[in-house]
Amino acid sequence: MRTLVVCVDRTGDVSRKTGLRTPVAGWEAVQSLVTDMGVADPEDSGVNCLLEALRVTRDLRDGEDDAVVAAVSAEGDGVNADRSIASQFDDLVDRYEPDSCVLVVDSAEDERVVPIVESRVQVDAVDRVVVRQARDLESTYYLLKQFLGDEEMRQTILVPIGIVLLVFPALMMLTGSLAVAAASITTVIGLFLLYKGMGVDDYVASLPGQARDALYSGRVSIVTYVVAVGLALVGVFAGALGLSDQPANTPELLLVMTFTYYSIPWVALGALAASAGRLFDELIRRDEVRTSFLNLPFGVLAVALVVRGFSAYFVERAGRVGPLEVPAAEIGALSIEGFALSPEQRLAAFVVLGVFVSVVGIRVATHFTGVDLEDVEDPVEQS
Repeated sequence: MRTLVVCVDRTGDVSRKTGLRTPVAGWEAVQSLVTDMGVADPEDSGVNCLLEALRVTRDLRDGEDDAVVAAVSAEGDGVNADRSIASQFDDLVDRYEPDSCVLVVDSAEDERVVPIVESRVQVDAVDRVVVRQARDLESTYYLLKQFLGDEEMRQTILVPIGIVLLVFPALMMLTGSLAVAAASITTVIGLFLLYKGMGVDDYVASLPGQARDALYSGRVSIVTYVVAVGLALVGVFAGALGLSDQPANTPELLLVMTFTYYSIPWVALGALAASAGRLFDELIRRDEVRTSFLNLPFGVLAVALVVRGFSAYFVERAGRVGPLEVPAAEIGALSIEGFALSPEQRLAAFVVLGVFVSVVGIRVATHFTGVDLEDVEDPVEQS
């Protein structure tokens, strides 16, 4: 098994400081590069990154692995840097034909090339080098100076701190309360940490590209999603109108049930529209539909019926709506007299109807896809 151990330098420091063109491959060549890099800038963490690549290669060779050490350094900035690294990896893969790759990096900036490498060779591990620093005052001052010189770090840390220091006294002057100002600042900081920690910023940044690709590909779901959002807004409006007729002393639970009672039909219609769009997209793209996509509309309708039934039970018991009346009907010789359902009967009817719709959805999905119910794995068991 041949493993390629590569020291990645996306910032281009190795090429710029040594004047050498990369990729540099081979034990002796990388050892010589370490010396050149150390002489050019002894304080650069890239020296430690190159030494770590040599150490990993030695350990792999001790384990009877045919390991090859190499170093790549970007040329240019942004897209040009990534393209140059991609070209260098293509050269290494053509030259050594490795089975896998181990990347050695010294910063989060270097880790951004991992998807580029994974598209060309299997990546078994990413080894990030963290340089230990002396814990004296001089070293702290030097690290702080380096931090202030890093533009990305300044924008990520100093800008939010500066905004907090400006907004906090303004809130103190407007509210006159230290507790309110402190609570507001901590709330904003918490939201920012969640925004960054959960990767919401990356998702938001990718939304325009996803929307553009969806529009160009002619997906039906784009239109149905817009319809779903509109119907959901109508449901919220209908629920708000239902709350406006309630007395001021209405319990909170009853307010929630009233809002749910009036809004759930519109929200369910929106969910049905969205699921129908996904169903059409799946049918157009694959010429067949998976069981989960066929069963989704039935599941949405079943849940909506059950939720509607429970909310109607509470609202009707509180006297906010009248009982459900079944009108009289004549079907041929059969005559049915009109009657009204009690709250308990109404709840039972909606629950039974929801279960029936769910079972029908499962049967329809399995019939059209040809999948036996025994072959459908339970997601809970899989986890």
